[in-house]
Amino acid sequence: MTGELPTIEIADAYSARAAEYIELLGSVEAMHPSDAALIASWGAQIDGPAVDVGCGPGHWTNFLAQRGLDIRGVDLTPAFVEHARATYPDVRFATGSVEALDASDASLGGVLAWYSLIHHTPDAIRSAVDEIARVLRPGGLLLAGFFEGPVIESFDHAVTTAYRWPTAELGERLRASGFEVIETHTRTSPNTRPHAAIVARRREV
Repeated sequence: MTGELPTIEIADAYSARAAEYIELLGSVEAMHPSDAALIASWGAQIDGPAVDVGCGPGHWTNFLAQRGLDIRGVDLTPAFVEHARATYPDVRFATGSVEALDASDASLGGVLAWYSLIHHTPDAIRSAVDEIARVLRPGGLLLAGFFEGPVIESFDHAVTTAYRWPTAELGERLRASGFEVIETHTRTSPNTRPHAAIVARRREV
């Protein structure tokens, strides 16, 4: 395990399977209803602009934009960004990394990181979380979705290596970067990996 996030390798891995990913997972209708309910509830609490980091095909960005949130999507994979722009022309999308967000300090009301931190090694995730903390204003909200497990461990994700996290452990990583954990959610469905989500508020600096 290294501390460096291989963003080029991750982008290449998703690019190679972009069409398949879009077909299987590129719509809100393909997602679990509880995920849609949680994301909608989170979005309704956001005060100010937001960014969907690791937005993939853009369906969650559009889902929130349709509900009135001032949100834009960012993803490492150009094929996802191209698809999102073509499919949702009224929503803003750009190629970029969670490690270097195009936003000023304390300028955002919300950041959605829905399964966009799952490929970070335990050593590398701090830089991503610190960057999210940088762009969120005090009181701003992060919603992070991830694979849950009893210990931090890697597994063979369909695209490239990913990590499971205990909810409490990821919560501690968020607290170390200046967040207060507000809510945690877990979901287990037959024949699928356990899922979890954390809503965290940026503390006063």
